[in-house]
Amino acid sequence: MIEIELDGKKVSVAEGSMVMHAADAAGTTIPHFCYHKKLSIAANCRMCLVDIEKAPKPMPACATPVTQGMVVRTKSDKAIKAQKSVMEFLLINHPLDCPICDQGGECQLQDLAVGYGGSASRYQEEKRVVFHKNVGPLISMQEMSRCIHCTRCVRFGQEMAGVMELGMQHRGEHSEITTFLGRTIDSELSGNMIDICPVGALTSKPFRYSARTWELSRRKSVSPHDSTGANLVVQVKGKQVLRVVPLENDDVNECWIADRDRFSYEALNSDQRLKTPMVKQGGQWVAVDWNTALGYVADGLKRIKAEHGVVGIGAVASAHRTVEELHLLAKLVRGLGSESIDTRTRHADFANTAAAGKARWLGTSIASLSSLDRAFVVGSFLRKDHPLFSLRIRQAVRKGGALLSLHAVQDDWAMPVAASITAAPSAWAQALADVAGYVATAKGVDAPAPALVSAEAEAIAQALLSGERKAVLLGNAAAQHPQATTLLALASWIAAQTGATVGYLGEAANSVGAQLVKALPGAGGLNAGQMLGQPMKALLLLDVEPPHDAADAAAAQAALAGSGLVVALTSFQDAAVPNADVLLPIAPFTETAGSFVNAEGRLQSFTGVVQPAGEARPAWKVLRVLANLLGLSGFQQETVDDVRAEALGDAAKLAMRLDNTSAAAIALPAATDGLQRLADVPIYATDALVRRAPSLQLTADAKLAPQASLPAALWQQLGLAAGDHVRVAQGGARAVLPARLDASLAANVVRVPAGLAETATLGAMFGAITVEKA
Repeated sequence: MIEIELDGKKVSVAEGSMVMHAADAAGTTIPHFCYHKKLSIAANCRMCLVDIEKAPKPMPACATPVTQGMVVRTKSDKAIKAQKSVMEFLLINHPLDCPICDQGGECQLQDLAVGYGGSASRYQEEKRVVFHKNVGPLISMQEMSRCIHCTRCVRFGQEMAGVMELGMQHRGEHSEITTFLGRTIDSELSGNMIDICPVGALTSKPFRYSARTWELSRRKSVSPHDSTGANLVVQVKGKQVLRVVPLENDDVNECWIADRDRFSYEALNSDQRLKTPMVKQGGQWVAVDWNTALGYVADGLKRIKAEHGVVGIGAVASAHRTVEELHLLAKLVRGLGSESIDTRTRHADFANTAAAGKARWLGTSIASLSSLDRAFVVGSFLRKDHPLFSLRIRQAVRKGGALLSLHAVQDDWAMPVAASITAAPSAWAQALADVAGYVATAKGVDAPAPALVSAEAEAIAQALLSGERKAVLLGNAAAQHPQATTLLALASWIAAQTGATVGYLGEAANSVGAQLVKALPGAGGLNAGQMLGQPMKALLLLDVEPPHDAADAAAAQAALAGSGLVVALTSFQDAAVPNADVLLPIAPFTETAGSFVNAEGRLQSFTGVVQPAGEARPAWKVLRVLANLLGLSGFQQETVDDVRAEALGDAAKLAMRLDNTSAAAIALPAATDGLQRLADVPIYATDALVRRAPSLQLTADAKLAPQASLPAALWQQLGLAAGDHVRVAQGGARAVLPARLDASLAANVVRVPAGLAETATLGAMFGAITVEKA
């Protein structure tokens, strides 16, 4: 530690710190624009000039290292004069348009100009004008004349998003921030550039001119989209959500959020919101009151139970729903006598479960991902499935960590990959066995399974045998894989022998919570694959759209067509629920209170920020009333806190219930010939909200999604050219899609996304597939 004197006070900071860090530690505010605590130091705005004793001129606090005994004055005449001079230069070309600027009221330049700006400008020449740019549906660069060239946006792209989409061109007064060759900004983290812009140059295009910042009330919330559990501030005007920004939490999302966390709020204000219960009568939807709708459902369930028993009664729920809702749904189904309850809608191996009352999880803390020496990622579309986890691993790689990969495709993760194995999904287990074989040889122990010679596997094994902080991370594709149990067993063995942690990155906001509240089938119960693969006598669907959410979309639609009573609890009247008999309007996350348990097992609760739309009600209340109508006991909870306490018990003991151990015997599957499907769920097709957010659906990621990607050999074999279409088939299920060449795919793999209307006619996400030129 080094001690300096700052404005007459003694301050101790770590060696290598800058004066700005010492000021932060002392609670002293130094004006600045280009400095950001999460980004590298640029020192180009010069607003943080301070008076340092024995220095010949004012020095930038953000870029001046502390030295023992240094004397710093931030409020001396010399410092203030320097800061005011810098402000005068910054305002020379800045337009005087605060009254119409979306940043007005929360602008750093506006705030600092009050204290450091002059009452008049000495500059008489014409102000410069920067032509506006169209960079996509999310970020507005309409008023780039406001830009002060702090380069925060450029550095964010390079260092956090991993994609340098913005840069500075020209020199001097003619400098301007722009994209390269007129391209759009397509990063899945791009909205963070809006937050860190200190002026109104980069603003939110969906929010543009919707409200003034002082008109908005602010409420804390938690993202429902992925397993990070990003902390949010939801901003509301009247009864409408108008903006979502990050709430800083260094242990979870730092000060960043993904674009789907930020812009999915548009779906909350959609014209397709379901605002009243609907019952199908004579093939037509009829709006009814809650008593009629719930009475219809209760009578139907009682009749089916009396006539057919409980074997054909079940419920499938989305793991994006809250702990409280999943608990009450599971309790209701079990109250009827059925054990058929599940949330794993895209899984193929349902034997891969933790012990009763325990849950698979990340295996380490989210914050620790930023400091890993080795990260072995298995079966993950990392950058799109988990944008914020990818950001943290990118930080670890920038610090010297090594990223290792096993997958069927080499996607651009916007960071260097030290070693990788590219293999068809059916060969993943053998690939892990190969890595284990090299580890076993190095450790002098028996290998868990027969191994093959592989230079790629040897490179991964050697990397894992070095370093201190290591993790084996199983992605969504590994969790949904037909041999998920074997993959976990092999990954666990490798982790144990190399001193690494092992865990799942997590598919949804509440994947861990769903396991903890036992929203899984009990003895004799049907799993999600069975309930969505065969006709049911009665099926309750909580925020599930089977054509988009099922592992086998074609089978799910056929099953629903032959099912009896189908009840959809949903927020949208256009919900994709074939053969539904009842639509019950439930509140999305902004209109209800609840909790999520994120990938690291962190319980995070939130409250509703606006009133439910129309007659919509929180799902936990709907389920409680339905259970009362069914005459079930144990549904007298008055508040969401009562439900949470019943669902999870002592929250302080949740960590003791996180378990990735696997006692399964390792059996490698036989080699598979023929083409195999690799199905990812595109980033803006993961849940009901993002599917209905107009701005997200206009992004490059959304437009790219409905394609069939083919490896080079197959592309040549079929004689394809750019712009051609192919007919893909899985049994009797088929679709015609645009063809795309992807040379990084494994030789016998065809990548066809799931979760889309264009591919909802196809079969299993990891099934055999045939392709022919259309």
